[in-house]
Amino acid sequence: MRKKSWHLNRRTFLMGTGVSLGLPWLESMADDAASTPGTRPARFCALYFGFGVSVADDGSEHAHWRWIPNGEGKDYQFNESLKPLEPLRDQLTVLGGLSHPHGRTMGGHDTGDTFLTGALMDSRSLANSVSVDQVIANCWDGQTRYPSLVMSTDGGVGAPTRSSTLSYNQQGRPIPALNQPRRIFARLFGAGDEESQAENRRLLSEASMLDRLLDDSKSLMRQLGHADQVKLDEYLESVRETEKRVANSQKWLEIPRRTLNDDERKLLDLDADDQAPIRYIQTMYDLIYLAFVTDSTRVATYQITNMADASSRAMKFPQLLGFTENLHKTAHSWNKPGGVEMLGRWDRVMTEQFAYFINRLSSAETNGGSILDDTIILYGSSNSQTHVNKDYPLILAGGKRLGLRHGSFRKFGEAVPLSNLFVTALDCLGVPSESFADSTGEIPELRIT
Repeated sequence: MRKKSWHLNRRTFLMGTGVSLGLPWLESMADDAASTPGTRPARFCALYFGFGVSVADDGSEHAHWRWIPNGEGKDYQFNESLKPLEPLRDQLTVLGGLSHPHGRTMGGHDTGDTFLTGALMDSRSLANSVSVDQVIANCWDGQTRYPSLVMSTDGGVGAPTRSSTLSYNQQGRPIPALNQPRRIFARLFGAGDEESQAENRRLLSEASMLDRLLDDSKSLMRQLGHADQVKLDEYLESVRETEKRVANSQKWLEIPRRTLNDDERKLLDLDADDQAPIRYIQTMYDLIYLAFVTDSTRVATYQITNMADASSRAMKFPQLLGFTENLHKTAHSWNKPGGVEMLGRWDRVMTEQFAYFINRLSSAETNGGSILDDTIILYGSSNSQTHVNKDYPLILAGGKRLGLRHGSFRKFGEAVPLSNLFVTALDCLGVPSESFADSTGEIPELRIT
């Protein structure tokens, strides 16, 4: 296809300066590559909440507060907990029965760490493995300013089995999560500010140090015995990863970050904190939205609440919204009088924020569709109810142009591991992977045939 004289290169457009940066997507931005099916930027996002959901029996008086829908297939009906998703049902699939087989044998609150890894965390070594988001980020490394955006309400990495991050690198080490909206915004769009300049200087300095370190290691390696050589090589592998990250980051140092227009900024509340849960959660969703819209990254994770107890900042979220108990006690009340409805009402609060995020991505127009159409989103928990690590409550959303089929409630047996969903997502995203963790294949029911 011959390129028209009026075509604008999208990447050049985003790198420019001036008022044009604030314009929405235009047809003249559809260059030859973007007009070709299968070449639009794909994205992945994982969202997690701890302690499970309301799982009342279908015949109980509080069954209308069950998270699990009634019926199956396309004729399912949302209960009150998921009712805010009714207008979006053709954009998502509710999943039942999936879990990580290794997680079923772990402690009741230990599985948040392995939600995206599927690993068996041995009680002694507490070793994890790479998370699926980082498999994707590594495959797409260098295509965006940031390989991935890792966020959580608590920030950092937390403690093993009480992790405050969903993301783990190739060695299974936790990647610290960001949790301060203003700092996340500055990282994404703070070109020219003091923090960005300091980051640039640090990267340049780090690159120089790594060069010297790798040069020195060659002579040192020859002087060591076999066991020490193995240890040194493992250490150098982590250094090489850092070197690769520095090299990929350096090429973006001289490229201006995209600025935001008034419409993109107006709903963003950078002063939101954990004292106002709804405002805070929506702000974190807004930051993911902006990161995707500006193509700052194509991979994001957000751990909304984790499996920690009093140490978690999210523990007080229900009480701040007028609930009588904190998050942990609310989750444990699922089988007590009034507890099913109380937990169901909390589930609905979370669902409303998830619907908010889906609507934002759906409203963001891109070449021939929306960003949601090119984004696979996994939303859910690694508990069905507190201390039960099977039949995870999960929703798969977006990705229609990537080949996902939606509009149904699909139930699976325990013979189908959650990792099969990851393999399916990887294939839809074009990430080469024959398997992941304990996968046994794809889930063809989720694909458009």
